[in-house]
Amino acid sequence: MRAVVFVNGDIANYAALARWLREDDYLIAADGGARHMEILGLSPAVIVGDLDSIDSALLLRMQEEGADVEQHPAAKDATDLELAIARAVRDGATEILLLGAVGGRLDQTIANLLILAQKNWAVPLTIAEGDQLARVLRGRQSVSLSGPTGGYVSAVALSEEVTGVTYRGLEYPLENATLRLGSTRGVSNTMVSSPAQVSIESGILLVIQQNS
Repeated sequence: MRAVVFVNGDIANYAALARWLREDDYLIAADGGARHMEILGLSPAVIVGDLDSIDSALLLRMQEEGADVEQHPAAKDATDLELAIARAVRDGATEILLLGAVGGRLDQTIANLLILAQKNWAVPLTIAEGDQLARVLRGRQSVSLSGPTGGYVSAVALSEEVTGVTYRGLEYPLENATLRLGSTRGVSNTMVSSPAQVSIESGILLVIQQNS
């Protein structure tokens, strides 16, 4: 089961966002992320958070439509998004897509990106933004990148160093390379064949792909 978590970030293009959705997705609103679902005419299965950013009328209407509400106190040690991810895992998600996770407040955007690397989540997490996908590799992992050639692929170290970085199907090759935190060496590569592949041996690597 794929869970889709709507986050309370800014969304500039709802048509671009909607193309990532499937009919059988398990929909979760992370507090004010419910507003995006309202615009798209969707109803969540669950609303998670301290409920400080969701409109009260919208909350009531979604409850009447059958949404479960998992309310947390305002004084908590995790963001609404982190709590929503945990709920998705508990409910049986085998993969999680985050929508509306970037844009708006810079601190929230950075925190939301780093949530992917925060711990070794039990299921894979992906952030979609427009035509871009962000994923995290940890340890001995690889990711297959499907899509049109010519799109960019960037790799950014999120740990002190990432070793064994190897590219297949990208214009500028890497073979068993090391990327260090703060380095821009992996930024703005280009897909020349599909599927391409990025693999690592150790560390935490953020991989961002343009998907159109």
